[in-house]
Amino acid sequence: MNSLKKNTFKSELHEAMYYEVMENNLIKCRLCPRYCTIPPGKRGFCKGRKNIGGKLYAINYGKVCSAAIDPIEKKPLFHFYPSSPVFSIATGGCNFKCKHCQNWQISQFPPDEISYNNLHPEDIVDIALKYGCSGIAYTYTEPTVFYELMYDTLKIAKKMGLYNVMVTNGYINEEPLKNLKIDGMNIDIKGNDRFYREICLGTLEPVLRTAILAKKIGIHLEITNLIIPTYNDNTEDILNIIHFVRDKLDIDTPLHFTRFYPGYKLTEVPPTPVEVLVRARELALEEGLKYVYIGNVPGHEGENTYCPNCGTLLIDRSKFSTVVNNLDISSGRPKCPLCGENIPIIL
Repeated sequence: MNSLKKNTFKSELHEAMYYEVMENNLIKCRLCPRYCTIPPGKRGFCKGRKNIGGKLYAINYGKVCSAAIDPIEKKPLFHFYPSSPVFSIATGGCNFKCKHCQNWQISQFPPDEISYNNLHPEDIVDIALKYGCSGIAYTYTEPTVFYELMYDTLKIAKKMGLYNVMVTNGYINEEPLKNLKIDGMNIDIKGNDRFYREICLGTLEPVLRTAILAKKIGIHLEITNLIIPTYNDNTEDILNIIHFVRDKLDIDTPLHFTRFYPGYKLTEVPPTPVEVLVRARELALEEGLKYVYIGNVPGHEGENTYCPNCGTLLIDRSKFSTVVNNLDISSGRPKCPLCGENIPIIL
């Protein structure tokens, strides 16, 4: 599924959503908080949207550069249909330039200048159904920048009974998010505002707004924080994220602390010590969060779900192979079988 070759088929241009035409055929893109002003013949920051003759086109539409069937836990989404297979797709481009990007080979290049297969919404849904997937994940790069493909695919997928999830940096404006009707999101909160400006060429506040809005409109939400040694591993930054989740989302929102491995432009930084992740998890639990996980450390007990009331092991995870051990669903809602605590997991 991952082997994609350059497709020479030329599809019709697909007009983008969320833009306005200004004087002299300048276009202001309103999809994300960058609000790119794009001259004729030029592209926005994300490389996927181009001003052609005074109209904005999604030149990434249908150009799927990566596709695979993953377990939903790989996103990571731990409280959303555990163990279900999900068809994951991406196009090239991104509205960030993170120095530590693990998928920079596709995120940092224009979608038409890397290998891709031409897959339109009907094709994507057909593949998901053919391989027995429970849903579709828009992931790997930043799904916001291929919004139109995601939007059209999602509508068809929902009619066919498939769920739809985004793995996202959260850099999307309010109206596009509200109109998307996505079922689940994992938003990466990367660090403080200085980290965003220096490492990602972005800003923090819009990401926090997206997380709050997602929760408000009923999207299943989980948060990830990739802890990078010397960049965002200090206690103050970790506590800021913990307190944001606790105070602005809720204590049931799953928080994932994940391990950094060197790559792209941060090759001189060592992997995150596991004890740093363990301490971050301990801090989050001490501060009142109920569901805190450790990621990128396969087999660690921090991947498991425990009852926050009595400590009973409820879901045992090992290398993305999930076994539901003890959840009591006799009442229609997942509960701890020992103490009866309601467990906020969608099954």
